[in-house]
Formats: sequence, C-alpha cells, structure tokens
Amino acid sequence: MALELAVPPMRASGPVLRLLAIACMPLLAQETPAWPDTYVSRLQALALLETLNAGVLASPSATRTLETWCRDHHLAKEPAIVADVVKGVTKPATADQRQRLEVTPEAEVKYRKVQLRCGNRVLSEADNWYVPDRLTPEMNRQLETTSTPFGKVVKPLEPYRQTFAVKLLWSPLPDGWEHSTVPTSPRIAGVLPIPDALFEHRAILYTHDHKPFSEVDEVYQKQLLAFPPPRGLQ
Repeated sequence: MALELAVPPMRASGPVLRLLAIACMPLLAQETPAWPDTYVSRLQALALLETLNAGVLASPSATRTLETWCRDHHLAKEPAIVADVVKGVTKPATADQRQRLEVTPEAEVKYRKVQLRCGNRVLSEADNWYVPDRLTPEMNRQLETTSTPFGKVVKPLEPYRQTFAVKLLWSPLPDGWEHSTVPTSPRIAGVLPIPDALFEHRAILYTHDHKPFSEVDEVYQKQLLAFPPPRGLQ
C-alpha cells in the first residue's frame, strides 16, 4: 500500500516576502541614480533645471526639447517621446481659456491629459485643451486613437508657443543661499531629496498664421534628472 504524506503548503516568511517585493519592483525604481546631498550637486541640479527651462521656453515644441534631453542624457535606449493618455479625466475649458483661444462659449474645446514618457521614465505631465476645428481630420484622429505626442501630431501647422506663466516648483538651493557661508569641502550627507514636480509651464500654441489652437499646462517631473550627477566637481 502506497504511503501518502501530507505536505503542508509553504508559506513565505516576512523576509522572503520582502525579497520577492524587491525583485518585482519596477525597473524604473531600481535604475534611478541617487544624487548626493551636497552643495555642489545642488548647484548642478539647479543649472540643469535652468538649462532645460530655457530650452523649453526657446523651442516651438516641448516634445522636441524633451526628446533631445532624453537622448543627450541617455534616459532610454530609444529617445522617443510617447504620450500615455490618462483616461477618465475631464476639465472643461474655463472662460479665460476660451478667451485666450479666441473661441465662443459654444465652440467645441477638447481636453487631453497625458504623461510624456521616454522609455520607462515620465518626463512631463500635461493638460491640453485644443480646438478640433482648427486641426485637420487626420490630426484629430491621431489625438483620439494614438499615443502620438500633441507636438508631433500638429507639426504640419508649423506651430509656435507663447508661454504666459512659468513656475519653479522646486529649488535645489534655499532662499538666501547666496548670503550663506559655503563649506570649502562639501561632504556627502545622504541622498538629495528631489520632489516629483520640478517646474511648470503654461502656454498657448499658435499656427504659423497666428491662430491659437491649444493651451497647455505642463508639469515637468523628477525623472528628468534620472541620470548620475556630473562627477568631475563632486
């Protein structure tokens, strides 16, 4: 007669569960380099943010600027920007927005919320209100059915941007830093805490014949700094 042994089911202990959780963490979290919390690294972060901020302000396309940033800082193998559409979010255009877009209260203004991603890194979150009647049918189709960034979809319009609000949401250096005593040999004091949101732009997009067709509210994200800080000055 065969002897049957009852084997109790294995239960993962606390340490095992923690190891499994770490193994299953998104690759994004594992690959994000930590910046040391030093005076020099804070200066470097501020210089990088101001460089990108100026680049977006000077460019007719935020998408193009982010794509260049992703390529230059090796944030992904393929430095292409993808727009992940956030479903289930609606924000009707306000009266002020309609005035800026030069449309009547009855005119259709559509809303699209996206996360602009390069590889697995979200570089920007954007709210976009646009006038579909000022786009081509093919442009409207792409915006409704694809993950193509808005800037690439409307490129045939030869658009340009007019930024009307810029807000720095995080400054690596505190107010009054220029009056403080700076240590001559900054020591590593842990990891530099970088918040999710770095700076914000609000802008109107115009066609080449100066017709407004879109308003954007863009919040640029911490993954823009997801690369090792420059080592030469550390």
